[in-house]
Parts: sequence; C-alpha cells; structure tokens
Amino acid sequence: MVFRATRITIGAVCAGLIGLSTAQADPIENPIAVFSGLDKVTGRIISFDVYINETVQFGALRVTPRTCLTQPPTEEPNTMVFAEVDEITLDSHIRRIFTGWMFAASPGLNAVDHPVYDVWLKDCTVSSDVAPPPGFDEEKYADQDPLGLIERPDGWIGMPRPKPFREAPPPVEEPDVIED
Repeated sequence: MVFRATRITIGAVCAGLIGLSTAQADPIENPIAVFSGLDKVTGRIISFDVYINETVQFGALRVTPRTCLTQPPTEEPNTMVFAEVDEITLDSHIRRIFTGWMFAASPGLNAVDHPVYDVWLKDCTVSSDVAPPPGFDEEKYADQDPLGLIERPDGWIGMPRPKPFREAPPPVEEPDVIED
C-alpha cells in the first residue's frame, strides 16, 4: 500500500512539474510592419512600411498586415505579423494567395507563393516616415513603450541573437630543448 501511495505521489509531483512553465512577457503590438519585396523579373528589392489594417500594393500584390508583434527587449527576439496578401489578376479580379503568420527570422517558413513577386517581413516598428492612413488610431499604441525600450538602432533586424563565437585555444608552446 505504501508503494502505491508513493507511486501516486511521485506521479502527481511529476505532472505538476511538467505543467510549470517559465514566465514570458506579453508580445508588444506595433502599429507598423516593415516588409521587403522582390520583383523576380527585374531583380529589384524594395522595403516598404505598412500600417496595421492598411493595404499597400507592391506590383500585382496587395499586402495587408492585421497585427505585428515583437517580443520585449527582455525576451529572445521574435518578430511576426499576421498578414493577408491578394493578387490582382490580369482580368482585374482580386484573388487571396496568402493568409497567415510571417516570421522575420524565418522568411521562407510561410512564404508568399507567387511566380513574379516575393514578399517577406523584415521588422515591426513603432514609427515611420510614412504618414498614417486616415482614421488610424495612434492612441492604441501610445502606451506601448513607456520606458523607451523599443527604440531600435539603425540597421536592427528582428533576427535571433547569434550564438557566441569561441576562439580556438592558443597553441601550446613546446619548451626549448637544450641538447648536449
């Protein structure tokens, strides 16, 4: 009987430990998604900022981000956007070709499948040189950064941190041998 009670107690403790998880901060909602687009015919790559729920046309594609999330500075970098991409066909019809999550760290994971254009997420940001669209609710994002921690340096890309580089150990010097 003692063996059975011990086994049940150990099982309960293990189940409790499995249920524990590390505390994670909530992702930060950003008002602007930064995309890159490739025209495969000309080889031209451009970067463009799109406000949440705004639609921007790149070639024959219309890109609409619905939410753009980044992790706080205390977490591992992870930048993602839920976006919809429509194609304007030659007969002027609009056809949805992509709906889903895009990740800046893995642009090929959920790629837009189009023969002429590629579109991928580069970053999410809180400010842009592009004016917001009419009716954009800037107050929704006003309290996102009370400490000024989201400010990113120029050239910052929402990619995972590189693994630390370990230098090779210095060569072992052989002691000089004195011959008689």
